[in-house]
Amino acid sequence: MSQSVQCFGRKKTATAVAHCKAGNGSIKLNGSPMELVQPDVLRFKAFEPVLLLGRNRFQNLDIRIRVKGGGQVSQIYAIRQALAKAIVAFFQKYVDEQSKNQIKEALLQYDRTLLVADNRRVEPKKFGGPGARARFQKSYR
Repeated sequence: MSQSVQCFGRKKTATAVAHCKAGNGSIKLNGSPMELVQPDVLRFKAFEPVLLLGRNRFQNLDIRIRVKGGGQVSQIYAIRQALAKAIVAFFQKYVDEQSKNQIKEALLQYDRTLLVADNRRVEPKKFGGPGARARFQKSYR
């Protein structure tokens, strides 16, 4: 059995599952290379864990990410969280505790949402108004 871990990342209704195993440094997203992430404005956002920790940490890992649900931005945030959690879990399980702590510290210092899920959700709409909190305008005549 090869060394592998599975981690997920979530943002709103988007869920990304990262399958991380020992390999040769390829990162695939839904079967295609991660360099082709659309839209390209958010490509850097998805690559943040890689850029933060340096390519050399990902050199001997193969990461496959599946993502579904949500919109474009939510999916990107779910991807980056799954990627960050997967590398931390892999280092904890198969490398050593010290390097895992270094990685975790670097990620948390940069952005907490890389490892901790953002639990905000859309509030349901209620009657008597166009949205969750806004009410219809009141008219006296």
